[in-house]
Amino acid sequence: MRMDKVKEIEEAVGQLPEAELVAFRRWFAKFDAAAWDAQIERDASSGKLNVLAEEAMAEYHAGKSQEL
Repeated sequence: MRMDKVKEIEEAVGQLPEAELVAFRRWFAKFDAAAWDAQIERDASSGKLNVLAEEAMAEYHAGKSQEL
């Protein structure tokens, strides 16, 4: 995305009336969560998280974990 487009969006959001800003925040929170979930799925599928999973399992098997 071009930076001038980001600036336009920032300015438009800054001019929203309170009720519309509340609605925008709700929408963006859902949008952002979905984007995060998609990124995690891509990272997991590509193997990027394997090292972290292996470290966690090693700590678990070494008795370095506790129940939550």
